[in-house]
Amino acid sequence: MRTVISMTGYGKAEVVLASGCKMTVEIRTLNGKTADISIKSQALPKEKELAIRSLIAQRLQRGTIDVYITLEQQSDAVAHPLNTEQMSSYLGQLRDFAAKEGIGLQQYESLVLPTLLRLPDVLDSRKADIIREEDYPLIDEVFENAISAVEAYREMEGRVLDADIRSRIANILALYDEVEGYEQERIDAVRAKLMHNLEELQQKVDPQRFEQEMIFYLEKLDINEEKVRLRQHCKYFLETMDGELYPGKKLGFIIQEIGREINTTGSKANHSGIQKCVVKMKDELEKMREQSMNVL
Repeated sequence: MRTVISMTGYGKAEVVLASGCKMTVEIRTLNGKTADISIKSQALPKEKELAIRSLIAQRLQRGTIDVYITLEQQSDAVAHPLNTEQMSSYLGQLRDFAAKEGIGLQQYESLVLPTLLRLPDVLDSRKADIIREEDYPLIDEVFENAISAVEAYREMEGRVLDADIRSRIANILALYDEVEGYEQERIDAVRAKLMHNLEELQQKVDPQRFEQEMIFYLEKLDINEEKVRLRQHCKYFLETMDGELYPGKKLGFIIQEIGREINTTGSKANHSGIQKCVVKMKDELEKMREQSMNVL
C-alpha cells in the first residue's frame, strides 16, 4: 500500500565554496496547482538558475516552492586587496606635500598611513567572484541535499495525511451503512403518512392502485443507485491513493463525485435520521477535501 506525499515540506543544506564562503540553501513548500518556484536571492548565477529550477520542478513536482540562498563570508574571504599602484602614486604626492609644507618626519609618519588608506581606490573594492565556475558541482550537491530533506519531510507529513484521509473515507462508508438501516423505517413512515392523509380526506382508494402509486412514489425516493455509486467512488478513491505516485489532482475530482452522491441522497432522504447522516458525511467530505488539497 502506497502512502501519499504531502506538498508541505522544508529542507536545508550547507556547503563551503572555493572562495571560503558558506552557502546555505533553504527550501519551503506549500500546496499549489503547479510548480511555482520563487528563488529569494540574487546570489545564484544566472547560468545556473535555469538548471536549478528544472531540478526542483522535476524532484518536487508541484507546490508553492520558496528557495532561500544565503552566503556567509569568512573574514579572509572579505579582505580587500591593496591597490599598490595607486598607493605609490598617492605616497609620492604626500611626500612632496609634506616637504613643501615643512611637515616633520615624525608627524609625517604618524599621518601618512591612516591618510593613505582613506584615499579613493587604495583598497581594491572590486568585488571578487564569490561563486565561481568550479563551485557549480558543489551548488548542485547542496541543492540535491536540500531537496532530499524536503522530500523526507513531505513523506513524513504524507503519512499523517494518508491516515487522516483514509479514516474519513471509512467514516463516510460507515455513515452510509447507517443510512441503510433507516430505509425500511422511511418506507413505513411514508406509507403511514399517505394513509393518514387519505383518512383525513375521508377518501376510499383501491388497494391495488394505492400500492402502484406507493411504488411509483418510493421509486422517486430510492437511493440504491446513489449507494452503489458512492461505494464505487470510495473504492476508486482508495485505489488511486494506493496505485498512483502523485494522486492529488485526481483525488480532488473523485471527491466531487462522492459529494454529488451525498447531496442526491440528502435531497431524497425524506427522513430525519438520514438527513443527520448526510450532514455528517458532508462534514467528513469537506475535511477530506481540505486535506487532499495538500496531497502531491
